[in-house]
Amino acid sequence: MKLAKNLKRLGTESAFKILAEVKKLEKQKNIINLSLGQPDFKSPKHIIDATKKALDDGHHGYVLPNGIIECREAVSRKIKKLYNKDIDPERVIIMPGGKPTMYYAITLFGEPGAEIIYPDPGFPIYESMINYTGAKAVPINMLENNDFSLNPEKIMSLINKNTRLLILNNPNNPTGAFTEKNKIDKLVDGLKKFPNLAILSDEIYSRQIFDGKKMPSFFNYPELYDRLIVLDGWSKAYSMTGWRLGWSVWPEKLIEHVIKFCVNNHSCVNAAIQYGAIAALDGPDDSINLMMEKFTKRRKLIHDGLNDIEGIECIMPGGGFYAFPKVIGTGMNGTDFAKKCLYDAGVAVVPGTAFGKKAIDYVRFSFAASQDNISKALDNIKKIVG
Repeated sequence: MKLAKNLKRLGTESAFKILAEVKKLEKQKNIINLSLGQPDFKSPKHIIDATKKALDDGHHGYVLPNGIIECREAVSRKIKKLYNKDIDPERVIIMPGGKPTMYYAITLFGEPGAEIIYPDPGFPIYESMINYTGAKAVPINMLENNDFSLNPEKIMSLINKNTRLLILNNPNNPTGAFTEKNKIDKLVDGLKKFPNLAILSDEIYSRQIFDGKKMPSFFNYPELYDRLIVLDGWSKAYSMTGWRLGWSVWPEKLIEHVIKFCVNNHSCVNAAIQYGAIAALDGPDDSINLMMEKFTKRRKLIHDGLNDIEGIECIMPGGGFYAFPKVIGTGMNGTDFAKKCLYDAGVAVVPGTAFGKKAIDYVRFSFAASQDNISKALDNIKKIVG
């Protein structure tokens, strides 16, 4: 068989490889898994009940490729509630997770000769898909700032006549960095000089921000709506990672192209779970509030614990549920440190290079685990490093 050459440019997501290794090792010993980016909470009961009812009511068939109108209207209502902005439900597309939005957005703009800017370190699928399309992947070096936040001036310096798309992720995976509104304001002001540049704002962690701070969503900038794509969903906020359910908002002029992608790729999103999605958006935020109470305690625990280990430096995460410590002071780079943690300490973490080549001295810890497990993990690591 002769395979397409562009397959060689396609990357992967290392967290799933680590998960497979964890599953093997768990047959031999107990492993504390701090590698996965998923909340350790069950999906709320009212969401499950609404999905069961939809099945009982006979919602078993095909639906529109962009999602049932009731679900798209629920997304519009939630945006209105959170950001006081009116979004036409026709601009909303329900997706089977967050990755299809990345895939479709990057494919819309990526081709040889084009450039796409993305955060580095960042979610690995950004760079993977950019490379796959043949476009030039232009990294924003997130390590230049001590807090890993977005640098508007740096981003503006990367834009040229070949730049088609700017990808941003706030709060950021893997660093846990949170960029506040004043910097986003500066960036938006600078983007006025580049009216043909599209923006993909990945806001999947928008409900997981600490210290009472507000999400500086790109929905706050209506002047960008004709070139703005916003990615969000249910997976992180409502502990629905396995449901494979996301939503995105697109400029009107791109909708027909995106729907064609949906038809060619996944046809439509599972009908019944869209009714569960409506219950999530229209229901109470009690589960999110409880999650954030626990995450706030875990954040302090892992931040303080990591900094208490000789050779490790860790900033306080501002959003999401990740810590991204620098571990080179232990005498190991991130890859070696992650291996030693897994095999000697029984703790699974992800090396920084899974999110970008520059992050060789870092690893990612997920604190979407119980306080007991985090404490045990820190104790185990301290023993093998000390």
